[in-house]
Amino acid sequence: MPKKLGFLINIERCIGCHACEVSCKSFYQLEPTMSRRKITELPEDSFGAPVRAFLSTSCNHCEDPACKKACPVGAYTKRDEDGIVIHDQDLCIGCQMCGKACPYGVPQYNPVLKKMDKCSMCYQLLDQGEDPICVQKCPLDAIQIVDYKEIDPSEAVNVVPTFADPSITNPTTRFILPEPGRQHRRVL
Repeated sequence: MPKKLGFLINIERCIGCHACEVSCKSFYQLEPTMSRRKITELPEDSFGAPVRAFLSTSCNHCEDPACKKACPVGAYTKRDEDGIVIHDQDLCIGCQMCGKACPYGVPQYNPVLKKMDKCSMCYQLLDQGEDPICVQKCPLDAIQIVDYKEIDPSEAVNVVPTFADPSITNPTTRFILPEPGRQHRRVL
């Protein structure tokens, strides 16, 4: 059975440093207004007790990608071997339908190329046996690539505060939540 890759985000480890976001932006030479990975600060009461927590998100490489369904020219494909959703900018006509359809607001319009853009999970690096650039550059190992079908649901969840309803597209991203009432920043 083929692997189904997804991001595993450990919210307890993320300190909101933006290293993943900046390294991706630099690696792919994205326009200043664009970012394939975004860091947001979660509401302080998101986990039952006051906690300062950050969320690193990008494309969720959904099982049922809304972007792929909405694209009128077939610029999106989903790889059979690992489930990664890839956007082909050569086919893209910049209509922005994918961005409107995605409940997570992932595909972005590139104003210079006049085409859409999104995270590809660095599939070229994965194919060479390397981790995606965001995984490589996270100083606290808050981001991993995993076969999400092998994750124990009691250890990681598919929804967090501010995240869209996962039943819409079945995202492959999973989250390890911080434990409320406990200091969740570890000294390494």
